[in-house]
Amino acid sequence: MHPNPAFRTATQQQNLGFARARGFGQLGVNGGFGPLAAHVPFVIDAAGEAAYLHLVRSNPIVAALDQPLPALLAVTGPDGYISPDWYGLADQVPTWNYVAVHLRGPLERLPDARLPEVLAMTTALFERQLAPKAPWRMEKMDAQVRDRMMRAIVPVRLVIEAVDGTWKLGQNKPEAARLAAAAAVAGGVGQERAALGALMQDGAPPMQDDVDS
Repeated sequence: MHPNPAFRTATQQQNLGFARARGFGQLGVNGGFGPLAAHVPFVIDAAGEAAYLHLVRSNPIVAALDQPLPALLAVTGPDGYISPDWYGLADQVPTWNYVAVHLRGPLERLPDARLPEVLAMTTALFERQLAPKAPWRMEKMDAQVRDRMMRAIVPVRLVIEAVDGTWKLGQNKPEAARLAAAAAVAGGVGQERAALGALMQDGAPPMQDDVDS
């Protein structure tokens, strides 16, 4: 996380709301031969105490989970290059604005019997966002095909013990300079640049209602 306190003003609920709304991140643990990582969809429970996900049984992280391991789930959002020319100020340097939230805690393998529950939670979260489409449910699958595919994955839980967020939106610049950069970033380099520009216009993390929607 960026050490500048100007970029660390989001509350824990705002950071959790952002991570919950994104629902996809990079999971990392220390393995026997170096860092291990996986890119995973996940669901955070209503209390913000745990993230639930599944991993392919052959993933090296699963083999390392004979006991709980310290883990990091990094969730990233909009990001973009900021040209110093956009500020309208002298003696500025290039930078990169972005939003990122880190969830830390012990990662543990759950009993295989919990897999249907974890998959149902995950599917329901994302299918709700496709309304008015009727939600897809696992019951639509042939039972034998479903069971065969489920044998290839395992349920996992990250117990959330720490939440950190960086919302680097130009808050350390004069308002006019920040707004000028916000207006230009959509035509620049990065990901979800229009969303980044909208956040930069506010110069602060959105309210909890906005990040949870």
